[in-house]
Amino acid sequence: MRIDWTTLALQTVNAVILVWLLARFLFRPVADIIAQRQKAAQALIDDANAAKHDAEAERDAAREATAQLAQTRTQALQAIDAEVAAQKTALLAAAHADADRLRADAEADMARARVVQENASAGRAAQLAVDIASRLLNRLPASARVEGFIGGIVDGVKALPEPIRAELGARGAPLDITAPRALSIDEQHACEAALSAALGCPVAIAVHEDPALIAGLELTAPHATVRNSFRHDLTSIMTTLQSAHDENAS
Repeated sequence: MRIDWTTLALQTVNAVILVWLLARFLFRPVADIIAQRQKAAQALIDDANAAKHDAEAERDAAREATAQLAQTRTQALQAIDAEVAAQKTALLAAAHADADRLRADAEADMARARVVQENASAGRAAQLAVDIASRLLNRLPASARVEGFIGGIVDGVKALPEPIRAELGARGAPLDITAPRALSIDEQHACEAALSAALGCPVAIAVHEDPALIAGLELTAPHATVRNSFRHDLTSIMTTLQSAHDENAS
């Protein structure tokens, strides 16, 4: 086989020139284009990664916000429950207080009504006692309403302190005597004689009528009062009964 070195050399030169031309005008621009495409692709990848990172960050923030909102809601519900419980307790306490107050008021009203009723009963009892005493005395002689009480009024005068007894009837002033009726001459003289003996000096009496005494006599002076009458006795009895009732009630 015969080799044509000239042709081979020319072909080699042609190949070198072709490679140089391809490298200069084809491979380099293509490589630049590929590099730019790779750079653009990397930029897109970076943007996509950044967007993904942002999306993940927003997702985490949303989850955190949701958790925070749920926690806030739970706290709000707990606060509402606590407030409702406190209001319920306050309302129950107020209701119990109102109930206690109403019960106390009712008991006080009942006590007052009982006192009023008892006082009314006591008043009726006193009036009944007066009526009974009056009816009984009406069956006795009229003198029994006075004569039997002269001794009691004299004893009451004797029990007075000496300075007060000395004032009774001094300077001739008559003694004020209250009787359930007008005294007869004999009753008046008997009363004056008994009082004169008790005081050690002659005295006169001025009689005043008061049927409410029922029976008895009462002496009234500026510094002393001596009572010996059915009205006084009944009042004392009712006072004693009322005091005993009050002690039992307390």
